[in-house]
Amino acid sequence: MSAAAEGRPTAGFRTVARAVAWRSIHNFLTNKSLLIPALIFPLFFFASFAGGLSAVGDIPGFDFPTGYTAFQYVFVLLQSAAFGGVFTGFGIARDFETGFGRRYLLAATDRRGIIAGYGIAALLRAFVTWSLLTAIALVAGMNIDGSPADLVGMYALAILVNITATLWASGVALRVRSIQGGPLMQLPVFLILFLAPVYVPLSLLSGWIHAVASVNPVTALLEAGRGFISGDPTVVGLAFALGIGLPIVFGLWSRGGLRRAEAAG
Repeated sequence: MSAAAEGRPTAGFRTVARAVAWRSIHNFLTNKSLLIPALIFPLFFFASFAGGLSAVGDIPGFDFPTGYTAFQYVFVLLQSAAFGGVFTGFGIARDFETGFGRRYLLAATDRRGIIAGYGIAALLRAFVTWSLLTAIALVAGMNIDGSPADLVGMYALAILVNITATLWASGVALRVRSIQGGPLMQLPVFLILFLAPVYVPLSLLSGWIHAVASVNPVTALLEAGRGFISGDPTVVGLAFALGIGLPIVFGLWSRGGLRRAEAAG
């Protein structure tokens, strides 16, 4: 009798990762309720911040020569990277709530491939969003003073943010295994993003928001990304140390969630 017939796992890491990624991407591209919000959400924030608040770039002390559109583009880029990971967590929770996730657990010999597959899907979703966002920003007149190498650094940070958010959300989803865990995935990410220097540089913040933003890891990522797009890289070492360290930490968190899901059957 075959392993499949006996109900034993038959799919290895790569097979499971490919299957999970393909199904997630297919659902994303063919389901308007998933695709449209993922595209509209970052464009709404970009239009609101870069367009509606463009006069902020003229206030005294705002020293960002590349322009306010580029200043906000970096924030929306990282924001879309983070929320792409969170939305992937919603998909994980939905799969386990409907019982499809349990099929992955039963089929996989190396269940880390499940997380890897969702992670690949999250990155591909992000690339679709970033392509549209960048095209809109360029049409809107965004200046880019950074070199091609600088832009590679900026997008590398966005990728690391996407991976971190995916691992965080997957850890929650695998523990809760219900879409009702959505607020727990989303709220911490939303708060940490908006407690960073979103509208003005850190130097123009004051009071408690300055104190919080000064220790917020997103601040270093934002400052590095804005330095890259302006051709004046700054805090690069700190940003990449955080960008690499956070996925390691949340990778352990996600692996713990997978163990919980395995134990729950």
